[in-house]
Amino acid sequence: MSEAFDAIIIGAGQSGPFLAAKLATAGWKTALIERTHLGGTCVNDGCTPTKTLVASARAAWSARHAADWGVTVSGGVTVDMKAVKARKDKVVNASVQSLTDWLGGLEHLEIIRGSGSFVSPTEVTVNGRTLTAPKFFINAGATASVPDWPGLSSVPYLTNTTMMDIDTLPDHLVIAGASYIGLEFAQMYARFGSKVTVIERGPRAASREDEDISASIRQILEADGVSFLFDTTVESVVKAGQGVLLSLNTDGRLASTEASHLLIALGRTPNSADLNLAAAGLSTDKRGYIPVDDNLRTSQPGIWAMGDINGRGAFTHTSYNDFEIVADNVLDQGSRSIAHRIPVYGLFIDPPLGRIGISEHEARASGKKVLMGTMPMSKISRAKEKGETQGLMKVLIDAETKRVLGAAILGIGGDEIVHSLLQLMAGDLPYTVMQQTVHIHPTVSELIPTLLADLKPLE
Repeated sequence: MSEAFDAIIIGAGQSGPFLAAKLATAGWKTALIERTHLGGTCVNDGCTPTKTLVASARAAWSARHAADWGVTVSGGVTVDMKAVKARKDKVVNASVQSLTDWLGGLEHLEIIRGSGSFVSPTEVTVNGRTLTAPKFFINAGATASVPDWPGLSSVPYLTNTTMMDIDTLPDHLVIAGASYIGLEFAQMYARFGSKVTVIERGPRAASREDEDISASIRQILEADGVSFLFDTTVESVVKAGQGVLLSLNTDGRLASTEASHLLIALGRTPNSADLNLAAAGLSTDKRGYIPVDDNLRTSQPGIWAMGDINGRGAFTHTSYNDFEIVADNVLDQGSRSIAHRIPVYGLFIDPPLGRIGISEHEARASGKKVLMGTMPMSKISRAKEKGETQGLMKVLIDAETKRVLGAAILGIGGDEIVHSLLQLMAGDLPYTVMQQTVHIHPTVSELIPTLLADLKPLE
């Protein structure tokens, strides 16, 4: 016999728990199904742990470079990886426990540990139970993509998830993939003291970014000792002692490299295969994502898909925004949607990249008349005073409307500074508002008006 609920949520990433709490608080009998950890990738093996590790790596870097600021550190700087992992685990566990305690204390909410699988558009099975509800919300997330390299299944390798278990310093960490996850791990482990090599099948790092941003990212990581092999594919892998031997092809030239540890950072695959979506009358696109409209509704009435699994955003902040949109539509009969959501994300190397809107490449392809301003961080007094002048700022403006189209701030505080331009976009305000505003001196943000005063047509 099936058990009736008002709503069933499959997956407890960054949308599911908050929607579950909202529905339960409104009096809905709600089931939240999760097979592993509350909080999803972000809390357990994404944002929270990696940024904690980035902070530890930053501390090691600061200690080694203390003399640059006139500070003497006696003796060599060593990193206790067991202590680094313990600190990371403490931060993660506190976040998970806080979420668990909060949800566990809510009336009308039942947390069910297990894997949910549809048996009809209104029913799901989990742990031998059959649950039914008129409304389903899928927040099943994504996991690391694993390639089909010959030999990979017989060698030890790591993903962003299993990397969280490492409490020793790799002698030679080889990372497959020079995108956001791979680059963050590359820099942090180089700063911890590992030899790090990044293998990328394309011609540059962070290929989604403009070429000047990509080149600056590469320079930042190379300054920390990271080596790159571009235009390189992995032909096969075999076990070599306790490590891995990789056979490589670089523009037709064959070579090999040996790694004590291999990290696979080649993108993410949505967790849709185990949901038995066909029984719910749903199908995925060719990449495994569940198609949704701008209100996050699937093609099946009464079923929504939120977070990474819908292919409409791959970040914690977009997943949380999905929750806000769905809650507004379902509970308040509102009209919020993702139609006008501004692209915004960060790359948390050190210094970080903050990105909003479109890139220079996209601006050129848009056909619009565009103004662009760029400024190296080396021209900013605050950056020089802090001794951190790597990176650059770039802003793109619609020449006719004077609205901000996009920006990239790669440099000290870039992940925070970029929000000032984001607010102009969200408020539909001309860039002149910011240009004519008095900013605090000395800051990095005070140079954005200077940058905006020197815009030039994008040819």
